[in-house]
Amino acid sequence: MKTLTNAAAAATVLALMGGAALAADMAMAKTHAPQEKCYGIAKAGQNDCAAGAGTTCAGTSKVDYDGKMFKDVAKGTCVTIKTPNGMGSLTPKS
Repeated sequence: MKTLTNAAAAATVLALMGGAALAADMAMAKTHAPQEKCYGIAKAGQNDCAAGAGTTCAGTSKVDYDGKMFKDVAKGTCVTIKTPNGMGSLTPKS
């Protein structure tokens, strides 16, 4: 009976490890999907990087929907993203 319990425990651990590995592979696939920079859609502090004078990089935006800041989005979706200031842009806005 003890051997059967140990075998069941080992099988459970292996199944959980396999599930975790699959989840990690799926997360990697999402991050490697084609992306594009989309300007003017980031909320303050949520930009991926910056463009223009006086900016550095990720998380530095002080204004919602700053046209000089971008977020990486799935390729082909940028210009369909609507904000209170208009649609997303593939180029920096002034």
